[in-house]
Amino acid sequence: MSFPTRRPRRLRRGEAMRRLVAETHLTVEDLVAPLFVREGITSPAPIRSLPGVVQHSIESLRKECVELAGLGVPAVILFGVPEEKDAVGSCAWDPEGILQHAIREVRSEVGRDMVVMADLCLDEFTDHGHCGVIGADGDVDNDRTLELYQKVAVAQAEAGVDICAPSGMMDGQVAAIRSALDSAGAQDTAILAYSAKYASALYGPFRDAVGVEIDGGEGVAGDRRGYQQDHRNLRESLLEIRDDVEQGADMVMVKPALSYLDVIAAARGEVDVPLAAYHVSGEYAMVHAAAERGWLDLEAVAVEQTTAIKRAGADFVLTYFARLLAEMAADGGLR
Repeated sequence: MSFPTRRPRRLRRGEAMRRLVAETHLTVEDLVAPLFVREGITSPAPIRSLPGVVQHSIESLRKECVELAGLGVPAVILFGVPEEKDAVGSCAWDPEGILQHAIREVRSEVGRDMVVMADLCLDEFTDHGHCGVIGADGDVDNDRTLELYQKVAVAQAEAGVDICAPSGMMDGQVAAIRSALDSAGAQDTAILAYSAKYASALYGPFRDAVGVEIDGGEGVAGDRRGYQQDHRNLRESLLEIRDDVEQGADMVMVKPALSYLDVIAAARGEVDVPLAAYHVSGEYAMVHAAAERGWLDLEAVAVEQTTAIKRAGADFVLTYFARLLAEMAADGGLR
């Protein structure tokens, strides 16, 4: 009878041994918390399709950021929900708009103890739900939209943001934003580009959170497949990522994360800049829905999924599980 000369099970005996030889370690420093702030409310408003996530008032946002910083979470990314929307999303660059207001409030509260990021797009602010200006042909006008993105970037920088995160998937958006920031004297404001953002069916709860309905014209529901990436393509994402780095992106992102682990892994091999991945609303909501039915362990799956994203090559993860994971880390349970 022959026996194996190496027994892998020897290195799996006991939690201490498993920790010693673990190839990937998830820590609170790997997490970015997405937060929504809504204009005109005085208390947090729960989001039905995102259990445990709320639309914050300014005051509750300040409190949440202080608590997250206290738990060791290094960064948040802010999304604004305005009371009024229009065809061009003018609230997005209004110095007194909800997102700029939120940036200033969070910055004054946490100082430099936390990195403050802001989503840079128009979809939360337009009445048609698209990420840019609609042209006469009914499609998003790329170049006209870039001009507005430049205004948004400068407004966010002046409000005190550390990182602008353009998510609209317009061609040339990084170069346009970098030029505007530099011209405004905001050379130190970094850019996290949503470089590989797919036209995914997993964004539904997020759209609930920001009150977005995409108009396809003549009362028909629309989509963003004309400018977000096709889920069947990988090489196209790598082209987008390389282009964004060449245009001046300081960091790049893959979104969604779990359904695109192959894209994260391929991107890691392409670029040396920091790589982020967004564990999106649908991925989060599915875990909660199953856990509510008793079909799985919420905390265990949250750790497993987030670790898988990091194992694929992400340097940090935007996730709605950030607070839960940070609390688990504080209790010694993030393993």
